[in-house]
Amino acid sequence: MNCPKCGNDNPDDAQFCGSCHNPLNQPQSAKGKITVKTNGLAVASMLLGFLALAVFTLLAPLSVRPFLSRSIPHVVGVLYLVGSISAFLLGVISLIRIELSGGRLVGRACAITGIGIPVITFLSMFISAALLRTRSVAFRMTCGTNLSGIGKAMLIYANDFDDEFPRAGGPGTRWTGRTPAWDARDRFTAFGLSKDGTGGTATISSSLYLLVKYAEVAPKSFKCNGDKYFKEFKLYDYQNRDANCRELIYAWDFGPNPAKHCSFSYYNPYGKYHLKSCDEPNIAIAAERNPWIDAPGHKAKDFARFVPDKPPYKGTLKQARHGNNWGHEGHGQNVLFLDSHVNFEKRSYCGIDDDNIYTYWAGEDKVRGTPPVVGSEPANKLDSLLVNDPSLPRRR
Repeated sequence: MNCPKCGNDNPDDAQFCGSCHNPLNQPQSAKGKITVKTNGLAVASMLLGFLALAVFTLLAPLSVRPFLSRSIPHVVGVLYLVGSISAFLLGVISLIRIELSGGRLVGRACAITGIGIPVITFLSMFISAALLRTRSVAFRMTCGTNLSGIGKAMLIYANDFDDEFPRAGGPGTRWTGRTPAWDARDRFTAFGLSKDGTGGTATISSSLYLLVKYAEVAPKSFKCNGDKYFKEFKLYDYQNRDANCRELIYAWDFGPNPAKHCSFSYYNPYGKYHLKSCDEPNIAIAAERNPWIDAPGHKAKDFARFVPDKPPYKGTLKQARHGNNWGHEGHGQNVLFLDSHVNFEKRSYCGIDDDNIYTYWAGEDKVRGTPPVVGSEPANKLDSLLVNDPSLPRRR
């Protein structure tokens, strides 16, 4: 740069002339001003991130609504994955471009938001899944503890009643899914027995209720934590309407609709086969509800969709699990065996020689068998047929 006063040549960034110390007024650069703008990719990343978040809030509710088409949750899930992955990738690309722009591009906050939302939602899903898994295991343990207590009470009961496990009514009593008078003053009236104590009708739950009457088992012990429709049996819920009795030990069943007060199925004690404590210790005697019988909040499953995943069948994991109880996310059921030990079984064919605990034998077929109806009986004493009473129509 030449000094306008003395003409001496000076460096371009000099403030004063090196010869005469005259102030040097540097002319403005002829170059145009730098234009600063917001990165469009960063904005797109943020918008996609919020879209993915909105879809995420819809994903869980839609996935548990049975009346919706199964494809709807899948479509929503695909939209969420596409949106969140796109938001993350666009956010990363926009951050790189902003850093390389030399200040010409802005929008870091938008890019970080677009990256952060997918990361947070992914972490939320993993944490939620871990918590649900922990909760599910806790439910299994509680349910198994209840069944184990029932098994020990059955052994105590059998010790007091000639080694026989609980069986309501008398000789020749039939399973009809209804106890004639659950709050009757005597056994004959309760089950409609003849004068000699034979005949009559009873429920499966009335046999289990004998443990409340004679073994001091609390009604709340008959709950499976996977059964959200269970309601603990309390006499005062019926005293103003139905009940003649005023204490639990005087009742003969879990109220007028016992299915909603008992979550468990039981080895059918009516007919020519009933259990004694000296029988085969590995026979299944109780479990959660039978999936082939209507229950509160559930219609019986479609038996045609059940295919075991073992020879000679070639079922998938999903088809095999279709034979499980509704609770515990369909992964299995707690099963009580005669010696009072309880296992969480992942398949319903967990009895002796792969006997299906929820069906009776169809000839030589023990694994799949035949689904029961009210009145069905085991094929023989080693055929574990665990049944429960169907839910009765709601009273008006």
